[in-house]
Amino acid sequence: MPYLERDGDVFVLYLGNEGRTDSENRFHPDWIDEFHGQLDRVESSDGPAALVTVATGKFYSNGLDTDWLFGNYDRVHWYLDRVHSMFSRLLTFSMPTVAAVNGHAFGAGAMLATSHDFRVMRGDRGYWCLPEVHLGMPFTVAMNALVTERLTNQVALEAMTTGRRYAAADAIAAGIVDEQADADKVLAAAVTRAAALAGNRKPNLPVIKRALHGRALAGLTTPTTPENLAFDAG
Repeated sequence: MPYLERDGDVFVLYLGNEGRTDSENRFHPDWIDEFHGQLDRVESSDGPAALVTVATGKFYSNGLDTDWLFGNYDRVHWYLDRVHSMFSRLLTFSMPTVAAVNGHAFGAGAMLATSHDFRVMRGDRGYWCLPEVHLGMPFTVAMNALVTERLTNQVALEAMTTGRRYAAADAIAAGIVDEQADADKVLAAAVTRAAALAGNRKPNLPVIKRALHGRALAGLTTPTTPENLAFDAG
């Protein structure tokens, strides 16, 4: 489950289980609840602050909990809307946010990173990737809105229709991430970037973010229904 630490003015939210490095940090419903609960704790603080998310081990996040999803397919629309709620929460978060992408970020895990204000990615290994085209999975209206509003049209097209795996240098060139760092410096680089912005935590910041991300947020709040989530088994 996600857990929280603090480094000066920077809250560091770990996506994995404390003491473990083998988690893929997939979005089980309980995991999503804990993620929101930790963000509630961060937002209840006073004064200058910023948020960094990071994980340990090989993965930043592999996204959807497919084991839970295919075992509870009658709740698929509810589940996907819960996933979307994390993206909306981060886009409008009341303080600066930085994703320290310390390992693979795939599918909805890549989208989680993209929902932050800034991203620092490990330079020596790890990929940002949207593999849905290879998996025969559609993008929800909400996911499409997030990706197409946060990335340029041509980068979104390449990422969504080819499933390209972007290493750090290519991700920077494509505007997907902002900075790269060595494996043992990713978190420190993200904390440094976040700390420099902590003073921007003011009441107007979420107002600016809501306006800036208005079209993405409109898509993210579109309920997932059978009509707008269609699988083509062919």
